[in-house]
Formats: sequence, structure tokens, C-alpha cells
Amino acid sequence: MAIKIALPKGRLLEETAGLLQRAGWGLSGYHKNTRLYRLGSNRFPDLSAKVFHEKDVPIQVAIGNYDLGICGLDWIEELLVKYPSSALVKVKDLGYGGGVLYLVGSISGGESFLDEIGVRASTVRIASEYPNLAESLALNLRFKRFCIFPLWGGAEVYPPESADLALITGRVGESHFDYGLLPLIETLRYSAFLIANKDSWETKDMGEVLASLEDNLALASGKKGSSPVPENRTPAVVAQNSSGAAACDTVRLALPDGHQQQPTLELLVKAGIQIDDYPSLTGNRRPVIGLDGVMAKLIRPQDMPLQVANGNFDLAITGRDWVREHLYQFPSSPIKELLDLKFGWVSIVAVVVKDLPVSDIDGLRQLGIERSVSFRVASEYVNIADKYARDNHLGSYRIVPTWGATEAFLPEDADLLIENTQTGQTLAKNNLKIIDTLFQSTACLISHPGGVLSAAKRKRMYSIIESLRAALGGV
Repeated sequence: MAIKIALPKGRLLEETAGLLQRAGWGLSGYHKNTRLYRLGSNRFPDLSAKVFHEKDVPIQVAIGNYDLGICGLDWIEELLVKYPSSALVKVKDLGYGGGVLYLVGSISGGESFLDEIGVRASTVRIASEYPNLAESLALNLRFKRFCIFPLWGGAEVYPPESADLALITGRVGESHFDYGLLPLIETLRYSAFLIANKDSWETKDMGEVLASLEDNLALASGKKGSSPVPENRTPAVVAQNSSGAAACDTVRLALPDGHQQQPTLELLVKAGIQIDDYPSLTGNRRPVIGLDGVMAKLIRPQDMPLQVANGNFDLAITGRDWVREHLYQFPSSPIKELLDLKFGWVSIVAVVVKDLPVSDIDGLRQLGIERSVSFRVASEYVNIADKYARDNHLGSYRIVPTWGATEAFLPEDADLLIENTQTGQTLAKNNLKIIDTLFQSTACLISHPGGVLSAAKRKRMYSIIESLRAALGGV
């Protein structure tokens, strides 16, 4: 009987690969430099594995695409707190990849900060990659009013100016965090967990596979909890500009992390704007910018439109793809595109497997008419994907949200991808083809044009905008 297991990328990959190697699974290609998504086992001919972003693993197991999965307990609880009836069975704590989810606040608030904020009449703002757990925690703490900022990452840089609290990962016993943050509550201890789909657990004989893991966990018991520091933690960063709320005249500028840092730096230099420690070797998310009355932070481009819309930032450099994704979800959002920055070019495309007998979206629609099952549309851009499927009358469909490695979903776990690409080479290497181009995207400068600004702040924002415009050859 075929058994399918979803394996993690990222922080748990190396130790999971070590466990499976000791168990003799013979999964060649699953190691820290892996570039493969699909793996077969030499020991268990009926077992196949696929590599996912860790956050996708519990979802894939819960919906029944995979019989087994390995991921952190933090992502399992993030799913279960919102969908408690999910078809998930927590099989075994694997004992590695340990860490803690902490609710943290600014050190400037002091140890009694949580007590004070709990009775505050104003809204408590909580930033986190774990929005469901953050909401559950706020309810349990009986906050009178609160709002959750769901993020793609970098929550530790939000307090105190852009949020009151953050729910972030840390080490067991960690007493201080980067940027002057203090742990206020330890909310969840987690480590790698083996999970199973409930139906598979009840109907499939997986005893031999599970026994191989159990035997090798016993052999490795002396190493249990050997890696308490999640790999996605950055080195210690000295707190800068984090002692208190920004002055009302301060311009709050959001800069992108990731691969858009270098072209952003080049544009800033060309505009005559000095910035230090960007990109940063230590992972510092608060670079010092050489402009009076301007504060810069690095956040995920995916998070920028919402954070500008809710007033946490005055200006931000993000991608038009993420602006459109935001506007499809919030059509009346106040954000406005000010400049096309002419770098970070990508195409947003519709993708299917190469051997599917369709060449365009009309062919895919006709294929949908001829078959009786719903299309599965996988994408990081869930709102763009939803609108595209709806506008093109794909009939019955469902959106599969992903957090990376989307090309791995076809054909087993999705029928159509909405993906970004520069050259199309990665898609071609994965035996995929483009059947439609939705739009082109480049980096852009966005702002929130509403609100009452002081003359000083308005002048500073205007100066930045015009400096960037001049650097682009617009004057």
C-alpha cells in the first residue's frame, strides 16, 4: 500500500535527513543542499516523499494529500487552534529542532508591561507569523481590545513603534531578544513532530515505516533536543532606534529584506541617501539612514502594503505583485503607488505540468468542463489566484495557499499554479509550462496619502520621493 510523507525544508531539514538516514530509508537527495522535491525510498518501495516549506506540511497532511509529515509543533498548533477538527494525528515528538514561542515586548515597557497593557483601554497591537496563536493568546489574556498583524516574517522588528507585542520564536530560557525585547510569556515549547492524516492512520499499515523511526530515535536519545536554536534565528543584533515610539515628525520608511536589498541599496546610493548596515551581515533589521527625522526598518515585501495601509509606515519599497495581492483583498485600501522603481522585474504567470494537453487558459477551462473534480489552484498569491480563477470561469476550484516551493505542488497536489518567474527556467526544470501571463511586476514606492501630516514630515517625505525620482531619471 502506497505511503506518502511530506518532509520539511529549512530549519528541520538537516536533522530530519539525519534521522531518515539512520533509519535506512535511502532517500538520496534529501540533505541541506537539496534541490529535489520528489524522493523515493530504497528501503520502502511503496513509500514516496515530497519536500515542502515547513508551514505547508500540516496543511498537506490535514487535507489528505499525504499520509505522514514531519514539521514543528508550532506550525501544527497554528493550524489546530483555528481548525481544531482538522484530520491530524500527532504521532510522535521527534525531540529535535526545539524552541519556544514567546510573547515579547519592548524592554522600555519594563517587567510589568504585560499587566499594564492588559488593562489598557486602547487597542493592543500584536505582530506575528503565527496569527492564529496570537489571537488565541490575546483572548486568553482577556485583552479588552486588540488587533493582530499577520506577517510573513521579521516580527521582532515591529515593537515598540509598529506594534506593542510580538509572538516570536526563541531558545529555551532566553531572557533577552534583539532590538531590546523582553520575553513576557512563554506560550509554547515545540520540537519536530511526526504527524499523520487521521484516515490514513486508521486504514493504512504503516507499522514498518514507523518502527524504523522509533528504533533510530531510541538510538539518538542522547542527542534529544540537541539543536535548541532554530536555524532561522539571526545573530544577536544591537538595539538601535528602539527605545520608544517614533516622534510624530519622523518618517517611517520600510525597506525590503531578501534579494531586493542590493538593487534597493543601489537606488538609495544613486539618490544620494546614505544608509549603513544594509544589507547587514548580522541580520540587523534597523539600518541607520543618513537623513534627519527618518527611521528605516527591514520588513518582508509581502507585509508592506498592509503595514502602510494601517499607518505603521509612511513609505515602503515593495513589489507591485504584493500591492495587487493586497488590493484584491482590500479594494478600498488607502495605499497609493508613487514611483515605479524599475527593478525586481518578474512576470506573474499561470502554470501547469508540461504534458497536460492545454496551451492556454481557454484549453484549461475546457478541460475542467470535461472532468468532474474541482481544480486545485496553488499560490503564494491567494487573492490574485482566486480572482484569476473566478475571472476565467474555471468552474469549481479551491485555492491551496503556499509559503514557497510552489513548483513542487504540480501535478500531485495542485492542477494550476499562480507563480512569479523571471526567466521561466526553474519552471521548465520542474517539467512545467506557462499557459498565461497575468501581469508584469517591478519594485515600487508606496505611501498612505491620507492622514494629517506636519509640515516637517511632509517636507521630509517629499524630499525622499523626489530624490528617488531624480535617481530614476524622472527629472
